[in-house]
Amino acid sequence: MKSVLWKCSALSLLMVSPALLAKTVNAVASFSVLADIVQQVGGDRVNVTSLVGRDGDPHAFSPSPKDSLALHNADVVFVSGLGLEGWMDRLVTASGYKGQVITASTGVNTRSMEEEGQRITDPHAWNSAKNGAVYARNVMNALIAADPEDKAIFQQRGEAYIQRLEKLDAWAKETFAAVPQSKRKVLTSHDAFGYFGAEYGVRFLAPLGFSTESEASASTVSSLIQQIKQEKIKTWFIENQTDSRLVKQIAAASGAEPGGELYPEALSKENGPAPTYEAAFKHNVTTIYASMK
Repeated sequence: MKSVLWKCSALSLLMVSPALLAKTVNAVASFSVLADIVQQVGGDRVNVTSLVGRDGDPHAFSPSPKDSLALHNADVVFVSGLGLEGWMDRLVTASGYKGQVITASTGVNTRSMEEEGQRITDPHAWNSAKNGAVYARNVMNALIAADPEDKAIFQQRGEAYIQRLEKLDAWAKETFAAVPQSKRKVLTSHDAFGYFGAEYGVRFLAPLGFSTESEASASTVSSLIQQIKQEKIKTWFIENQTDSRLVKQIAAASGAEPGGELYPEALSKENGPAPTYEAAFKHNVTTIYASMK
């Protein structure tokens, strides 16, 4: 009888689905856009925690004890890098995390920008879908290193995702190429669209620099209002993660009209217009394009 029970138990173990036995990688990503890229590549083989949540501002983020615990229990941690997450080093130290911190922007062609009289690296690289594909490949390679047994799954999902982002990049270029250069000008809350503008030929003006925590002087605001009038910039946009009062004030003084909401640094809620990185990019392109027609 015992022999029969042992054989039945052994057989039941053999019949367990491989999916149930597969490893799940505990991944932590610094903010919602990057967390979605990790999720798209990893699928059900990853459990992703985003430190900065949906509609959250990665510049103004203040970590909590639960964020430290998430890092402590992580198999792999992802950041965008390029100076975006100034709070991450302190959080890693406080958490006791000993694993690798993967910089997803590694390999992108960076651009510089002026901030308070100094030249710095623009951290918003993902706002070009071409760079998004670079992020996805770095994420794919890091997940393979964390869980080699699921290499084939990560490669399949990663390559398919990269192809979708490359198609989005080509579509955005084609979309804006149909608009006269003189009309490709918009006003936003802060300088988060540098890579987008460089890749797709759109000129963005903003009262604030790369960080939402910077402050615009009265002279800067006055100069910007005059520039908007001179260049006949017709449309202004708010951003889901920023305070819109300043850009509304500038728009009222310059005569620019509202064009809607953009999602440069944070995804919307899951039932919103930008629940994924792909959806956010499509939304930003179509919304900006609609203002230029």
